[in-house]
Amino acid sequence: MKKHVLAVLLAGAMILGTMGCGNSNSETPAGTSGEATENSTEDTNNTTDAETLGSSGIQVGIVLPTKDEPRWIQDETRFGEILDEAGFSYQVLFSQGSSATEKTNVETLVSNGVQVLILCPQDSAAAASTVDYAAENGVTVISYDRLITGTANLDYIVGFDSTSVGVAQGNYLIEQAGDTKDNPLYLYAGATTDENAFLFFEGAWQVLQPKIADGTFVIKNSTEAEALSDTAELTREQMSTILGQITTDWDFEVSKSKAEANLTAASAADKGDVYILAPNDGTSRSIADVFAIDPDVTSYVITGQDAETASIQYIIDGKQSMTVLKDTRILSKAAVDMATEILNSGTATTNAVYDNGAGEIPMYQMEVLSVTKDTMQEYIFDSEYYNAADFTGLE
Repeated sequence: MKKHVLAVLLAGAMILGTMGCGNSNSETPAGTSGEATENSTEDTNNTTDAETLGSSGIQVGIVLPTKDEPRWIQDETRFGEILDEAGFSYQVLFSQGSSATEKTNVETLVSNGVQVLILCPQDSAAAASTVDYAAENGVTVISYDRLITGTANLDYIVGFDSTSVGVAQGNYLIEQAGDTKDNPLYLYAGATTDENAFLFFEGAWQVLQPKIADGTFVIKNSTEAEALSDTAELTREQMSTILGQITTDWDFEVSKSKAEANLTAASAADKGDVYILAPNDGTSRSIADVFAIDPDVTSYVITGQDAETASIQYIIDGKQSMTVLKDTRILSKAAVDMATEILNSGTATTNAVYDNGAGEIPMYQMEVLSVTKDTMQEYIFDSEYYNAADFTGLE
């Protein structure tokens, strides 16, 4: 069954919690299998918050999936900047693609006295037992960006409207195809262990399926998707079958190998001017590099997600067509604002509810933006997400 987001988007922004101060020192824990960033804070004049928040242990613990993707390194930096300014003691750990390491990281943070855990899971379902462990030890858990399923012990979710990511990607492909017919369509998806991968694909399928059914697009690399091309709303089992065939595992090399295999199996007639649904920027660049060198591919339009610096340059250079911007400055700040509210008042502001299969979890949800050559100046440079001077080829 697909998951539903309810009561979405109340008016107004998240209420900022009163900034707290911690005075506890954190040391690198012996034997931890993740990589850590530690911060110590000094006492300030805000003694009320110091008394409220406690005088020992790490107040905020953050567990991110991997250091191998630019996205999570950016998040680590932004978390550090925001938490330093807020005056919290904190620790950032990386799970390096392992749910077992993720659980060890959480156990380490719990032993260090963490009060609020911001967790971006490696595996949406496997993280449930880790959340249960944290909850049993009195830790408030926030699911960050990626969704955690199968546990009612999850306290909050902070993230973007994941379905709308796929809608934006699908709509971009449709806009570029225009009124043409029989356009080759290659589908790729994220990891089947990531709930967001299903929601991204669900959103894309929602808008692409009618255009597949009317002949605008012809699926070329998934027999499972092709067999369901007349099905507007896929069941979870049907999506699982398709994703099992087109998954990239969020891995650059897997993406490259899958694209190479797809093009090797395709005839020249299955190429020409192609359209490619790629789930994020890392996979998009890997897939684009493969399609770019195939002599039978005349042109390609390809999607992305996360607005990574390398992909912004790819868009400028004409190697990638678009990316979905989920402004991680807003996301990381929203997570810290939520942690601040929890530490000071015990509850946090939300604007939606997400059914994670075990309960309806309060969520703070944000919207996404489509970045192309036409919108890049406004969304990326005018907003100071990146500095234009760091890129080449701009007029």
